[in-house]
Amino acid sequence: MRQLLLALLLPTFVAGGIPSVSLQSPRAAHTATLLPSGQVLVVGGCAVDSCELDERGATSEIYDPSAGRFRAGPSLSAPRVGHVAAPLPGGDVLVAGGWSTSGLVRTAEVYDGSRFVTTGPLRTARGGSSATPLRDGRVLLVGGSAGGGKVLASAEVYDPRTRRFSSTGPLRTARGGHVAVALRDGRVLVVAGSGGGGVLASTELYDPKSGRFVAGPRLRTARHKHAAVVMRDGRVLVLGGSNERDFSGRYASAELLDVRRSIALRVPPMQNRRFKLPDAAVLLADGSVLVAGGSHELERFDAARRRFVPAGRIDASLAFATATRLGSGDVLVVGGYDERLAVSRRAWLVQAG
Repeated sequence: MRQLLLALLLPTFVAGGIPSVSLQSPRAAHTATLLPSGQVLVVGGCAVDSCELDERGATSEIYDPSAGRFRAGPSLSAPRVGHVAAPLPGGDVLVAGGWSTSGLVRTAEVYDGSRFVTTGPLRTARGGSSATPLRDGRVLLVGGSAGGGKVLASAEVYDPRTRRFSSTGPLRTARGGHVAVALRDGRVLVVAGSGGGGVLASTELYDPKSGRFVAGPRLRTARHKHAAVVMRDGRVLVLGGSNERDFSGRYASAELLDVRRSIALRVPPMQNRRFKLPDAAVLLADGSVLVAGGSHELERFDAARRRFVPAGRIDASLAFATATRLGSGDVLVVGGYDERLAVSRRAWLVQAG
């Protein structure tokens, strides 16, 4: 694969020598979901520096790759940040939970291609949870914050046929700041996070058939606010995050989880320490992984050589950004906030070929 290049979407600004395009609104801790049309639905998030929520958290926008620009999308029923989104069968998108101006919410809604329609509600109000599509079209929501420093052990499943959430699980260990990925065999791997008074090295495996969580392979390093990506060979690349010191405890380390053998394998570290990137690492068409969050530097995990290599630079070290692989193979990186908690209004298209 030739070197990844940052390419201009539309000539709106050039900052730090890297061209970028303006979003309709600044956004961090938002969601970005690829639609069947090849467009990307970007929903909610904070727009005010320090990641404060205002009425712009009730907006959405849509990136059209053919036009190379964002346009305004339909409005949500209320502002939300730290929510989850997941594609549903038929092209709809579930948006659920998070924080609104009134605090943690149980509300959920579905984007049907033209508007958001109320559904749900959740069994439990939760923010910063994970949402993983299951093979049968349902969506698994796991853990997250209950507010007041508490994290949840509960989990629930959304069924688009009944438009209802039902309880499942629970987790073996309450956790937030975790990530969850769908494995090839249909199970869901829930990776690390924080709970029970500290940062976790444990993982859990959810079986949709039994509705139960069982212990998974243990990480070599306890971490939260990290990322995880399922590789072509079925192993799971876990990278970045931090320890109890949060920002000052950021990691450059990474490891490969081999669920079949129930072991964690060491890999060389990333070029940069980074955290708050659960949605900013993505598998590329050639089997490598682009890491786009938590640092000015982009890098790529070369699966064949099992090492990270530089992949370009942007002018902001963005936390809680999103990275979405487009139908072309390019990756759209959207929003986030920098080390001063200034929320970005920019997006970049990382070209791969």
